[in-house]
Amino acid sequence: MTEQTQSMALMVPHGSHSLEAYIHSVNNIKMLEAEEEYALAKRLQETGDLQAAKQLIMSHLRFVVHIARGYSGYGLPQADLIQEGNIGLMKAVKRFDPEVGVRLVSFAVHWIKAEIHEYVLKNWRIVKVATTKAQRKLFFNLRKAKQRLGWFSDEEVSMVAENLGVSKEDVTEMESRMAAQDAAFDMSSDHDDDGDFAPALYLEDHSSDVAAQVEHDNWESNAQARLLSAIKTLDERSQHILRARWLDEDKTTLQELADTYQVSAERIRQLEKNAMNKLKACMDA
Repeated sequence: MTEQTQSMALMVPHGSHSLEAYIHSVNNIKMLEAEEEYALAKRLQETGDLQAAKQLIMSHLRFVVHIARGYSGYGLPQADLIQEGNIGLMKAVKRFDPEVGVRLVSFAVHWIKAEIHEYVLKNWRIVKVATTKAQRKLFFNLRKAKQRLGWFSDEEVSMVAENLGVSKEDVTEMESRMAAQDAAFDMSSDHDDDGDFAPALYLEDHSSDVAAQVEHDNWESNAQARLLSAIKTLDERSQHILRARWLDEDKTTLQELADTYQVSAERIRQLEKNAMNKLKACMDA
């Protein structure tokens, strides 16, 4: 393949005809022998040779297509699944160590599936059905275990729970999440005045609480005024140390202040601590 064709192969096109052409193209890329793969991986590891990385990636694109086809039942674009898998493949190539003694194809499976899993979980539902590692594992295994439409019977729930090593409650909850449909947040344009439901109608708008905002602003203004008043009770040197250390945009180090006042950095730290204690006492009074 030419350099331009190789670069294009890393971008998965949308559209049935374009996708078929892409799959046909990557299936025609020569597979690497074990010796070739090892040599390319060593070049990449030792010299960072990007051309070697590209050859490793290109020769395994057909493998990504094969894995992505296993996720076609989620109703997501096949091109996007393949593209996410390609990202996982590139991550695998970057981390591959040829000295371990395994082929790249075996090492890359985890990375390819991890990227596809992440994409499926983010896009299969607007509201997330699985957030923890355990829930993600249950989600994908439950999809495989579900043999028919409709809800599991008690016997099927028990069987799935035993096979996956989880509780029956976990299986029931995940099945409920997977069966739920996304609801529109706002009212539709042709809704009736009565009887329609939209979550937006039942959310409290805290941003419009003018009284709370005024109270917050007054508290901040009062606190700032008390702080400035408390600072004025300090001697001139303590004021300068606090401003230089905490209030100025370009903060000054203890050593820089020590050089200015011809004392040790520890003495500046003590003065700073004493000044802070005085400020706290004034603010609490």
